[in-house]
Amino acid sequence: MSEEQAANSVNAENAQAQNRKRTFQWLRKVNAKVRTGYSLLAGSILAAVVLSMMFPPKRGKFVKSSAMFFKEMITVLPSVLVLMGLFTVWVKRETVVRFLGQGSGISGILIGIFLGTLPTGPLYIAFPLASMLLRKGARIATVMAFLSAWACIKIPQELMEIQFLGIRFTLLRLTATIVLLIPMVLFAEAMHDRKKEEKRQGDTVQRKNIFN
Repeated sequence: MSEEQAANSVNAENAQAQNRKRTFQWLRKVNAKVRTGYSLLAGSILAAVVLSMMFPPKRGKFVKSSAMFFKEMITVLPSVLVLMGLFTVWVKRETVVRFLGQGSGISGILIGIFLGTLPTGPLYIAFPLASMLLRKGARIATVMAFLSAWACIKIPQELMEIQFLGIRFTLLRLTATIVLLIPMVLFAEAMHDRKKEEKRQGDTVQRKNIFN
């Protein structure tokens, strides 16, 4: 076997090892999320049972509202999952990184705000989409801007606000929201990056101490 073939073989083995490592890390994160989800579900059911026993007159309203919320989720979430699947397949990571990634600057944040104003529906729909954007390479500030826009400046919501509160009030609130939103998400991103860097440095020091 030539040196070039040996080098290619080593590189292939290293790539396979890296893929196995990433797969293991992904499975571990998924298992942790599943355990957390089941724990929250069990805690919510237990709290619901206890509160229903403590306040019997409220039991009927609680069951009715819970059934309505569950029906809403069952109706909406399948379409969200389909949208996530299409986004995963058709939108390349390079495209997300280019327009919404770390190098996109303020324009990326403005695009995130614009995307957040278009949809309608409850905020919890946006969370899986935001998670998908992060996995595709979008920066933290852009995803925060997307979620904030979805929560408070959706276009269908603004049309209702104009009807009840007037266009002057709506424009003033929108201007104040956008002007304050950009520095807010940039500050939050800086805090997130600092905590992440501190954790990385701590892990590096811990590994050095173990090997020493």
